Amino acid sequence: MTERLMNRMAWLVAALCVAPIVAAALAALGGDLDTWRNVLSSVLPRYTVTTLALVVIVGAGAAIIGTSTAWLVTVYRFPGVRWLEVALALPLAFPAYVLAYAYTSLLDHPGPVQSLLRDVTGWGPRDYWFPEIRSLGGAALMLVMVLYPYVYLLARASFRQQSSNAFLVARTLGRSPLAAFRAVALPMARPAIVGGTLLVVMETIADFGTVAFFNVQTFATGIYQAWFSLGDRAAAAQLSLCLLTFALLLAGLERAQRGSVRRAAGGGARFEVLTKPLLTGWRAWGAVAICTLPVLLGFLVPVVMLGLMAWGSGQSVLEARYLGFMSNSVLLAMVASVLTVLGAILIGFRARTRPDRTSRGLVVGAGLGYAVPGGVIAVGLMVPLAGLDNAIDRFMEANFGIDTGLLITGSIWLMVLAYMARFMAAALNAYDSGMATVPSHYDAIARSLGQGRARLLWRVHLPVAKTSVLTALLIVFVDVMKELPATLILHPFNFETLAVQAYRLAADERLREAAVPSLALVAFGLIPVLLLCRTIGRESAEG
Repeated sequence: MTERLMNRMAWLVAALCVAPIVAAALAALGGDLDTWRNVLSSVLPRYTVTTLALVVIVGAGAAIIGTSTAWLVTVYRFPGVRWLEVALALPLAFPAYVLAYAYTSLLDHPGPVQSLLRDVTGWGPRDYWFPEIRSLGGAALMLVMVLYPYVYLLARASFRQQSSNAFLVARTLGRSPLAAFRAVALPMARPAIVGGTLLVVMETIADFGTVAFFNVQTFATGIYQAWFSLGDRAAAAQLSLCLLTFALLLAGLERAQRGSVRRAAGGGARFEVLTKPLLTGWRAWGAVAICTLPVLLGFLVPVVMLGLMAWGSGQSVLEARYLGFMSNSVLLAMVASVLTVLGAILIGFRARTRPDRTSRGLVVGAGLGYAVPGGVIAVGLMVPLAGLDNAIDRFMEANFGIDTGLLITGSIWLMVLAYMARFMAAALNAYDSGMATVPSHYDAIARSLGQGRARLLWRVHLPVAKTSVLTALLIVFVDVMKELPATLILHPFNFETLAVQAYRLAADERLREAAVPSLALVAFGLIPVLLLCRTIGRESAEG
């Protein structure tokens, strides 16, 4: 492969990633004024208020839980701290909508909790008040429970990297550990905490499955309803533009915070060089409760509940139809992950060997999709390509009498393109982290020995960064398995995946049956989380 071809392919990959975003914006701007007026006067205020309320609740909840638990497991010793430090990352394995199915079955009116309450008290259905799980608050709780690990992991890393000197000085001046935390440790970790919270917020605005199941009206559900229920693609595109603007603003803030994290992560001794205070009595059990509750609610309870539901459904993931759903999901995930990582390698390699503004622009452009909800990307692809499909069909019918049908929008390749645009940033980040371990003089040595750029990539970069490449493949694979809004909009007829099957069964209130594909999704989600937990365990042992 020549250098010119590699550069052209890098440009092509970046263009494919940016195209759905640009197409969604153009489709919205090309809509007529009457549609804009209807959107602005009817649904936009409601969607805006609900989405902002969800963002504030989830962002605040994830920041509080993630920061407090990260501080406790990093600085103190108490019963089970080594186990809890690892277990606090486990809820990442759950898609939020799967958690919603489990808790609805547990807490809804016919569920075991309210049934037990009625049996014990003798109350009737109207004799007591019980919190409604299918509400804005319920959706926020589900999202907090699966998203707080973003804040936890970044805050934990920041606390571990902070210099101990400033904390020691605060303690010698008479500050209590809590006061020293507020005055010293928290301000130094603020960039990491804010960066993690922004990631949580971006995932919140992108969520569709949870809010749709709980009938919470956000931009994500509005796009889907306008597209499918109302058949108004112009309104769907315009709602996509509103959500896209918000998402890109958050992406800019997150990128700025990422730079702040690097500047704030100063050197110095880590907290582990100090003797960690041993908590005893009520303080120890309070720390245990604070760190155990998120693991209990975000992982253990839903796993047990889904297992019981799946057992009671009389179905098995090994049935022929579920094996079909799984094979479809795995096929999509494999194809999308391989192509996405190959694209990330081409773009990352160009950025390393030619570190100019153009390369930086390619990286930024290709990575924009991580901040864009899957529904927006799906709309950006469907609007122009559906028109192209129809034009091809009309031309072939008029000139050759051949009905071509949906050549593009009826294939899985449109889904693969959407996944590539959505998850390219994850692959780029994983690949870049591996390339950071390759000294720059390796490139010069290889070139001085007459190796071209293709050989440099194949014989030097990839062997050194193979672990990061495999990590990138795994991350994108699992993300594709769990992606719901883009899959719902773009999947061809008679091509069901685990995520789509779980959502449709849950939408029909067949929660026991939905538990079977949901458990399969959780099992796939556990793979990268367990690898992450292994890394955390090694860090704890070295500390």
